[in-house]
Amino acid sequence: MSKAKPDFIITASDLQKAFESDEKEASTMYINRILEVTGTIASVQTSGNNTITISLITESDFFSVLCTFPAITDTTKFTIGDEITLRGECSGFLMDVLLNNCAVVQKHILK
Repeated sequence: MSKAKPDFIITASDLQKAFESDEKEASTMYINRILEVTGTIASVQTSGNNTITISLITESDFFSVLCTFPAITDTTKFTIGDEITLRGECSGFLMDVLLNNCAVVQKHILK
């Protein structure tokens, strides 16, 4: 995924707003497409099978962008509050926008 060409480059907030304002149109536009999304890390969760889910902050208090990484064991490179650009395949909107098979494109160092 890290070398895949994105179909869309968008911020986490703009992606969430697109689904919240018109889910049908956003679904047609983004689902099953490769998205490059930039946002701030809200949380990092690890599951039993070494997959990691990163939640990106949006302008909504209720919705976020959830990015799932396959089989990553080093979670130390993900710090809450850091800005990051990820690339993944959009799989839909279930309260949160879901991106699967993500890869880090760029981690922005905040000073």
